[in-house]
Amino acid sequence: MPRSASSGQTSGAAAGDSVDSTRERIVAAAQEEFARYGIAGARVDRLAKQARTSKERVYAYFRSKEALYAHVAERELAALAEATQMDAADLPGYAGLLFDHFTARPDHYRLITWGRLELGDSTADVAGSLQAIIVRKCEQLRDAQRAGLLDPAWDPVDVLALINQIASTWAGQPEIGAVAEERAADPSTAARRAALVAAVERLFPRVK
Repeated sequence: MPRSASSGQTSGAAAGDSVDSTRERIVAAAQEEFARYGIAGARVDRLAKQARTSKERVYAYFRSKEALYAHVAERELAALAEATQMDAADLPGYAGLLFDHFTARPDHYRLITWGRLELGDSTADVAGSLQAIIVRKCEQLRDAQRAGLLDPAWDPVDVLALINQIASTWAGQPEIGAVAEERAADPSTAARRAALVAAVERLFPRVK
């Protein structure tokens, strides 16, 4: 099978690879391993054991640990894009969707953050996928400005950056979340979500 640019597969991978259960177990184990230990700290022998296979088999599917990370990260970004489709007329709602995703999938946030810290732009496939998502959403925001649904004084890139940062506030600061559980007037997850949605609402009000 020819090498896949996106997954880093080698020609030794089996035919019908997309439905191969061993490969899927490897990917699932790698997702957990990278989220917990990062890329440098991840061990192929440990994830191979978790996947009930051998280290050699892992490398039969993926040429390196970095290629395996790139494949897992691309899948996670695709899942994020699907779960958090943006309505440019309801940016507070979009922030809520992001919060929901990161709350349900803290492993996703950790996995992507490890890649940013350790690889930067060196994994072209992941960087390219992420930039494509960003460009598409910026175009949605520009279209909303043309339609009078969003203040044209804002640069769409700034809008997206601010919303993403606000929406990931709690995922990126678990130590504050721990304090909130004990000392916030309302310690519930719903209260944290309502606060960030309200913050985005003040910046970018919903179109009535």
